[in-house]
Amino acid sequence: MYKVYHNGTPIFITNPAGARALGYITDKNTFVAPYVGKVKIIKNYLDKLDHSPNQRALVLFQEDVEQLWRDFQGCFKIIEAAGGYVLNQHDELLVFDRRGSWDMPKGKIDPGETPEQAAVREVMEETGLKNVDLGKFLLHTYHTYEQKDKRILKKTWWYHMRTTDTSVTPQTEEDILEIRWVTPKPWLDSGVTVYSNIRDVIEQGMTAG
Repeated sequence: MYKVYHNGTPIFITNPAGARALGYITDKNTFVAPYVGKVKIIKNYLDKLDHSPNQRALVLFQEDVEQLWRDFQGCFKIIEAAGGYVLNQHDELLVFDRRGSWDMPKGKIDPGETPEQAAVREVMEETGLKNVDLGKFLLHTYHTYEQKDKRILKKTWWYHMRTTDTSVTPQTEEDILEIRWVTPKPWLDSGVTVYSNIRDVIEQGMTAG
């Protein structure tokens, strides 16, 4: 199963069994539909989501999930990025305030870089941390946006990281206003505004330990 956030709405790419397990039912706020191999159907649903930002979910399914996923990706220009789930010595998580929501350090992978190298570089650039130990891969997240009238699908590689540093410096040119160290679960449960894909990363990070 693949999960993509489109204007904040989750799109699930899965097989029939996966669609049933999700438990969504088609209604005025939810689309659940089989994929019959016509890419224009995917584009039609994307257009609907563009004009209905409050939709609960879109679930597309067929037995050959990888073919459906390839067709879905074909509707976008793909950009890859990498970032870090960074914990300090007290198991507190690094988060920052950017553009009205809480976020975590990440950025585009430069030509010639591995995702691991890009993740560490972006963490250091955006937070001012000097000592960053790269840990295990956590997950991929996917979200979409538009750039010059083109649909973009951003795939982000997330890694667990550790630091012994206590001093941080927000990269203001990236619109980072404030950096905090937080205890993940109570902080999430407090009702803070967090990008949906970032919430997924934090929840996975807590599970992975």
